[in-house]
Amino acid sequence: MAAHGARSRSGGRPTLEEVAARAGVGRGTVSRVINGSPRVSEATRTAVEAAVAELGYVPNTAARALAANRTDAIALVVPEPETRFFAEPYFSDVLRGVGAELGETEMQLLLIFAGNDRRRQRLAQYLAAHRVDGVLLVSVHADDPLPDLLAQLEIPAVISGRRSADEALPSVDSDNFAGAHSAVEHLLARGRTSIATITGRLDVYGAQRRLDGYRAALSDAGHSVDERLIAPGDFTEEGGRRAMAELLEACPGIDAVFAGSDVMAAGARQVLREAGRRIPDDVALVGFDDSAIARHMDPPLTSVRQPIEEMGRAMIDLLLAEIADDRPASARRLEHRQLVLPTELVERQSS
Repeated sequence: MAAHGARSRSGGRPTLEEVAARAGVGRGTVSRVINGSPRVSEATRTAVEAAVAELGYVPNTAARALAANRTDAIALVVPEPETRFFAEPYFSDVLRGVGAELGETEMQLLLIFAGNDRRRQRLAQYLAAHRVDGVLLVSVHADDPLPDLLAQLEIPAVISGRRSADEALPSVDSDNFAGAHSAVEHLLARGRTSIATITGRLDVYGAQRRLDGYRAALSDAGHSVDERLIAPGDFTEEGGRRAMAELLEACPGIDAVFAGSDVMAAGARQVLREAGRRIPDDVALVGFDDSAIARHMDPPLTSVRQPIEEMGRAMIDLLLAEIADDRPASARRLEHRQLVLPTELVERQSS
């Protein structure tokens, strides 16, 4: 075969120079073709690709990364305990989207948990050594120091979910406000009059926006907001159970609940059933995420779908653009993009 007959003259693996000679182009042109640069004519690209195939050339990615001061690695950092990561479908869906999009590149993905101070310190040392080209941050709380550390180190980073309305880093989020608003509108349209909500942790901006959407939907419909119907949760099943018990004790006449996540809705459902409340006959229930949990609950859960996999893909696209931008970090910050993807209410039997 041609690939065996066209070995390197030295008998070793073919070199970039030998590919260039075979294709009749310069070394730089071969490099541009291999790296997918658009600044190459179709005829030249075809000639180089044919030479690569004939010689059996395999790019030395490690040497190329070293020469470009790159690691070809991206870190997905989760500032939460592993137990929450594996318990909540949100994280696995983000990871699926990130992995699918990154699979089209030569980048490697590192999954790093930073749920306590000791791990954060270790992560800070790791990042300070510039062992990754960029960082994806998932589930960031308002007081988390990691985004500021990344900015100081001038490491490209993208956040899943903004920390505030004034987020300084590029971010990808779903429309939490509109999603919550549509959930409460749906419950009002079903004739529910005493609608409670179980919030996520309110140091997470997305949870704040879901609570804002809940309040706004009630106000827009001419209803006053009863603070007794707002119970704090923490995005966990146990948090949902605890909040639902508090709500039933404070307001036994509740006829609907909007939970800030499907996981919390699952916890709330258990407490409602233990209290003898039928879903949806006595109490309608709506969640947020439209995860597998929603589809497998009994009855199946009405939930606000956020495009989590698409969010993961968009995060990678933003981060790769940041990494490829060789301008100073101060110049890049002026153009940071805040993507907000639409949500959709998926109606099922729980409401």
